Amino acid sequence: MSRRPDGLLNHDILDADKGPQDACGVFGVWAPGEEVAKLTFYGLYALQHRGQESAGIATSDGKRILVYKDMGLVSQVFTESDLATLPGDLAIGHCRYSTTGSSTWVNAQPTLRPTKYGTLALAHNGNLTNTGELAELVQKLEPSTGRDRGATTDTEIMTALISLQNEKNVEASAISVLPQLEGAFSLVFMDEHTLYAARDRHGVRPLVLGKLETGWVVASESAALDIVGAAFVREIEPGEFIAIDENGVRSQRWATAEPKGCLFEYVYLARPDTLIAGQGIHVTRVAIGERLAKEAPVEADLVIPVPESGTPAAIGYAKGSGIPFGIGLVKNSYVGRTFIQPSQTIRQLGIRLKLNPLREIIEGKRIVVVDDSIVRGNTQRAIVRMLREAGAREIHVRISSPPVKWPCYYGIDFATRAELIASGLEIEEIRRSIGADSLGYVSLEGLIEATQIQENKLCSACFTGTYPIRIPADMSEGKMRLEISEVHSHE
Repeated sequence: MSRRPDGLLNHDILDADKGPQDACGVFGVWAPGEEVAKLTFYGLYALQHRGQESAGIATSDGKRILVYKDMGLVSQVFTESDLATLPGDLAIGHCRYSTTGSSTWVNAQPTLRPTKYGTLALAHNGNLTNTGELAELVQKLEPSTGRDRGATTDTEIMTALISLQNEKNVEASAISVLPQLEGAFSLVFMDEHTLYAARDRHGVRPLVLGKLETGWVVASESAALDIVGAAFVREIEPGEFIAIDENGVRSQRWATAEPKGCLFEYVYLARPDTLIAGQGIHVTRVAIGERLAKEAPVEADLVIPVPESGTPAAIGYAKGSGIPFGIGLVKNSYVGRTFIQPSQTIRQLGIRLKLNPLREIIEGKRIVVVDDSIVRGNTQRAIVRMLREAGAREIHVRISSPPVKWPCYYGIDFATRAELIASGLEIEEIRRSIGADSLGYVSLEGLIEATQIQENKLCSACFTGTYPIRIPADMSEGKMRLEISEVHSHE
């Protein structure tokens, strides 16, 4: 059960330089007697930062699975009456930002597929790197059907592969397929009776297990557990598969763990109230800011963040430098995606819809502006210009990650390498480009130290160009180039 809009929801065209976008947020709940659709809605609401293009929920009442999905934010897709049409004891949900496959309704998740042992619904966070090979395998398994899958995602291909296995049930089929998948994936999926979850052997994207009084929850981040009143139990381990039903939680290893957690989760992607590897993200970001103050000091009157993602690091920079912390930029929390296409003139003013300077705070002062990253440079350039127009005497930009020089193939939609400002310019050239009086980044060593995770257990490819998971030849300049059947990338 689903609805389809007449047109696609526009990208956030008011933002000339959107920040790094994560592939998706996933949520699953097994809780007999509870309103699982509502729990999933609230879980997705807590994970909205991980994907804003589409949202969907699948539920099972033990006899059939219903799916409701659409383009837009979680709060735009679902109403109270919509959720009332999704009864059951277990559910999975998804909020999406596309990395493989275009941003269209057919690619919204969860995916749904019949199998010989029931129905399979699946949701995915991450990005596979061998999608082309897997697509060929799907074609071999069902060559005579001529079935137009429609969807163009690695998620749909995974769903097809599991459904086409000649095994006794979904669990056995998933265990046979998981070793064939390469790249980053945190999965939640279900049949009519059981909730399943799996994480790639490298654990690139987070996935956690929580306990409700009447059941269990799986989610991309621990913050989603908090919002539904679930107690954090543990992270689902890299290379682990779990199944949840009336008999409780069953766990098995489908691969030996080779941890390579995404370093950018600590910088930007995860919510500050989330735990990863036992560390609070807010505390980690404050520590990154303190390290940044030591590595890139400057004489100034005030430290201000680019809200909201730059706030913890700015607090840390102020603490480490002794320079007072203040709020110099006000963010409009209600600006999101819009159906309204702006004129060129309005588009040029678009940054003011999101951020506006407090003249009385910054006028005449030497300002340190702390942000999480610079991708293309357009946002920082606009912020520096705004602060100068508001009377700032000096503007010193400080970034709580190293220069982003390489695209991500594991679930973050960074620009192509040619579009990444740091891939072709030195720091002094970037400073001139954005118009700041000085520019400083935290070092890779400083960032890793702040996470308290061993360097060999982290993926830092976007900073170093060293990719821990095989990247095939058909990936070029940060974009997938798949020429297999219907599978295309429209990044």
